[in-house]
Amino acid sequence: MVIDLTLLPHGTNPVWSPMASPASKKKKKRVNVRTPEVMELVQNEVAVHYESSIVEKFRARDGVVTIGNTTVRLAKQFGFCYGVERAIDLAYASRRVFPDNRIFLIGEIIHNPEVNGQLEEMNIVSLPWQEMDEQYDDLGPDDVVIVPAFGAPISFMEKVDSQGCKTVDTTCGDVMKVWRRVRGYAKNGITSIIHGKAGHEETRATASRAMGEDGKGHYLVVLTLDDVDFLCDYLRNGGDRDEFLKRFEGSTSEGFDPERDLIKVGVANQTTMLKSETEEIQNRVKVAVQDRDGDDENFQVFDTICGATQERQDALFEMLKESMDMLLVVGGYNSSNTTHLVEIGEQELPTFFIRGSRCITSLEEIVHFDLHDRTERSSYTDALSGKETVHIGITAGASCPNNLIENTILKVFELRGISGEEVRSALEV
Repeated sequence: MVIDLTLLPHGTNPVWSPMASPASKKKKKRVNVRTPEVMELVQNEVAVHYESSIVEKFRARDGVVTIGNTTVRLAKQFGFCYGVERAIDLAYASRRVFPDNRIFLIGEIIHNPEVNGQLEEMNIVSLPWQEMDEQYDDLGPDDVVIVPAFGAPISFMEKVDSQGCKTVDTTCGDVMKVWRRVRGYAKNGITSIIHGKAGHEETRATASRAMGEDGKGHYLVVLTLDDVDFLCDYLRNGGDRDEFLKRFEGSTSEGFDPERDLIKVGVANQTTMLKSETEEIQNRVKVAVQDRDGDDENFQVFDTICGATQERQDALFEMLKESMDMLLVVGGYNSSNTTHLVEIGEQELPTFFIRGSRCITSLEEIVHFDLHDRTERSSYTDALSGKETVHIGITAGASCPNNLIENTILKVFELRGISGEEVRSALEV
């Protein structure tokens, strides 16, 4: 049974109604439980956990505050997007509506340890998301299973449904737009070229939809421009089939045959990828198909980058026009959209990818995630030290709550000798 926490009219009590499941085509039941009473409690609870008056006052000042010789600048767009807010609201509402039921979550609701930790404290148990295990066999009709904002592969959805569980689906609308696109490709005999990380939850979910309703569709996941150049060379000139399959091992549909399945191609993407890179991939594949066929009739593309991801990237590019000494990017280390903000920033100035304020250990030392060797490390910088004027930029990905951004702002000022009280007083002026 699928639970929809978004459709209940105000003032209406929860009701059961039949619905058809796309996976099983059997009669299912939908329960609408997003009552005004529940959502008022949920929104108050979420506000206590994640909102920040300091961040809102920064926004009111165009994102820039100077106290003494220290300036902190926030990007115009950062932090929670609508899809993330909705997913968190629905997870919190699930516990309110089902206070005594076992509640499970496929993987993580979003890529932020602060948020996932809060759900654990609410006794919402994380299930494996890479492979199903015996925990899925133990699920039953009284259990509630939350589908994360990234979505989940069809096989996971069918398993949960077969166990008779109540399902709360928080999948982001932008992700579902991509699913509709790749299903359309499959229906028309077009192979989906998916720009994304093959092991990422969203890409795995999208790839399963690229198989089409009959399961006979095909996909290829590409991550880097080197991957795309290899693909484009094969499109133009053909090549060694075995070498191709070895290069993309784990990134193709079952039974993928590059000689057969690359005749008609359509590009889609994980919604949180770097926009400029996705556009470059689209262009390169299109030109390769044109070179091979003489036209682009066998190529399709649609813009499927998440609007919030694009806004945060654009806002960072705009902020980087200002002179700054250092950029702090706050978020979960496994957050794809946050990672791309780091990639943008480090092209221009010293950039540190941090989980939160505790990573700024002193004026000289910052614990951060190094994208290049994929490890957390300590680095030393003089950007915060000394008495000279300092200008620090801060941004965050779509899965980072405002309270973590507030703590980072306060830590920067604190290390510069400016107390939290002084910051709050300055923001009241």
